Amino acid sequence: MPIFEFLCRKCNRIFSFLSLSGEVSRRPDCPRCGARELERVPSTFAVATTRKAAAEGPKGGEGKADEAGAAELEREAMRMASELSEEDAENPRVMARMMRRLAAAAGEPITPTMDELFRRMEAGEDPEALEEELGPQLEAEMGEGEGEGEGVGAPTRDDGLYTL
Repeated sequence: MPIFEFLCRKCNRIFSFLSLSGEVSRRPDCPRCGARELERVPSTFAVATTRKAAAEGPKGGEGKADEAGAAELEREAMRMASELSEEDAENPRVMARMMRRLAAAAGEPITPTMDELFRRMEAGEDPEALEEELGPQLEAEMGEGEGEGEGVGAPTRDDGLYTL
C-alpha cells in the first residue's frame, strides 16, 4: 500500500496519506484545518547502509551526528565540484541536477517552489529569469521573508498517517 504526501499551504504542513487502492483517486482535505484539495508533493525516503547500522541508530549523541552529516555534505560538494566543467556551470540543466543532489546530501526537503524551479531549469529555462519570477515565493517558503502565516518557512511534517 503506497503512502502519498500532500502539502497544506494554509498550515504549511506535509501530511502522509495511505492509499488502500494503490493510486491517488482524489486530493484529500487537510486533517488539521480542513483546507480543500491539498497539493501533492514528492515523497522523501530513507536508506540504511546496513541492518545493523539502522538498528543501532546514531552513536554518541546529536553533536557527532551533525559533524558527520556536515563532513558528508562537504565530501559530496567536493565530488560535485570535481565533476563540473566550466561549460557545465553555465548549463541550467546541469546546475538543476547539482542543486537537487546537494539538497539530497544535506537532507533538506525540496519545497514545491524549489521543485518547480529545478524542473524548469532542467527544461532549459533561464535561471536569472526564474529567480526573478520565483525568488519571492522561494524566500517565503524557506523562511527568509517577513511576516507570519501561509507559506512562511519550509513546510513541517505531520507525524500522522491518514487514509486517502
